Amino acid sequence: MKKKITLLITVVLLLVGSVAIRAQEIIKVGATAVPHGEILEILVPVLAEQGIKLEIVEFTDYVRPNLALSDGDLDANFFQHLPYLEEFCLDHGLNLVSLAGVHVEPLGIYSSKIKSVDEFTKGSVVTIPNDATNGGRALLLLQSAGLIKINPNAGITPTVFDVTENKLNLKFYELEAAQLARSLDDTTASVINGNYALLAGFVPTKDAVFLEGAESPYVNILAVRAEDIENPLLAKLAAALQSDLVRDFILEKYAGSVVPAF
Repeated sequence: MKKKITLLITVVLLLVGSVAIRAQEIIKVGATAVPHGEILEILVPVLAEQGIKLEIVEFTDYVRPNLALSDGDLDANFFQHLPYLEEFCLDHGLNLVSLAGVHVEPLGIYSSKIKSVDEFTKGSVVTIPNDATNGGRALLLLQSAGLIKINPNAGITPTVFDVTENKLNLKFYELEAAQLARSLDDTTASVINGNYALLAGFVPTKDAVFLEGAESPYVNILAVRAEDIENPLLAKLAAALQSDLVRDFILEKYAGSVVPAF
C-alpha cells in the first residue's frame, strides 16, 4: 500500500512539474550583442519570476533581425532606431512597429589618426554606414561637426549627393555598419554606430573625435509585428525594458555612452 501511495505522489509531482514547464511562456528576441543583448540579459531573471522565459538570439548585422521578426522566427527585436525601422519596412514591404523606446546610442566620429575635427585635411577619407538612415545620420553628424553642409531639403536621410559644401573635399565611402570600426586603419575617420563602437572597445564619451548629442531623435526601440502590438507578454517585456532597473544599469554600465530615453 505504501508503495502505491509513494508511486501516486511521484506521478502527481511529475504531472505538476510538467504543467509548470508547459505554463512558462517564451519570448524570443533578436538583438545585437552590445548594448542590447547585455540589457536584455539582466531581464532574464526578472521575467522568469513572471513565468516568462526570455530567449535572446544574437545578430551581428542590421538586416536579418527584421526579416526574422517578420517571418515569425522572433517575437520581437531590439537593435535599431525608429527611422531605420520605418525605412527598412518601406523598402522590404514589412509591417513592423515600435512597441517601446529604450535608449539612445550617440553616433560618433572615430579615428586612429586624428584627435579633433580641426585635424581633418584636404582629401581625408571618411567611411559611413551604407544604409540610408544611418548613412544620412552620419552625414548630418559631419555637418554638425562643421565639416560639410547639406541641402536642408534632404531631411533626415541625405546622401552624399545632397552635400552642398565640402571645402576639404572629403572622400566618402559607404560600408556595412558592422565593418566600420575595422576600416579605421585605412581611413582618416569613420562614423560608427554606438553599439558597434562599444563592441570594438571604444568608450564613445572618451574616444570619439565628435559625438552626437543626447537630444538625438534616434531612440533605440523594441520592435514587434503590427498584429502583436497589444500582446500582453510583449507588453511585460516592454515594461521591463523601461524599468528603473534598466535605467540604472544603463547609467552605471555605459557612463554616458548609452543614454536612457524614458
